[in-house]
Amino acid sequence: MSRNYEMMYILRPDLSEDQVSAAVTKYQDLLTEYGATEITNDVWGRRRLAYPIQKFNDGIYVLVHYSGDGKQVAAVERMMRLSEDVLRFLSLKQEIPAVAEAAEPVAAEA
Repeated sequence: MSRNYEMMYILRPDLSEDQVSAAVTKYQDLLTEYGATEITNDVWGRRRLAYPIQKFNDGIYVLVHYSGDGKQVAAVERMMRLSEDVLRFLSLKQEIPAVAEAAEPVAAEA
């Protein structure tokens, strides 16, 4: 059964643009390898953190939406946990797709 997932991760702010794109590609390829489909990456860029993490006050935010059967979550989170470039990550299972929710027209009651 295919479900929709949302994942946000924060990369170190001292990475170059090439290193950021390499990291995004690495995690996208890993998701594809484990059977994820409909992968969309949205790099938000450098943002201020709510609190310092590893003495960094900023981070590069990346938002990923994908569909899969759930085995991708553990594999990707393990790779992120081992990486020194990732400060934080969070994966969420979505009940309904975010795109479909926004696309549905609101019916007006008469």
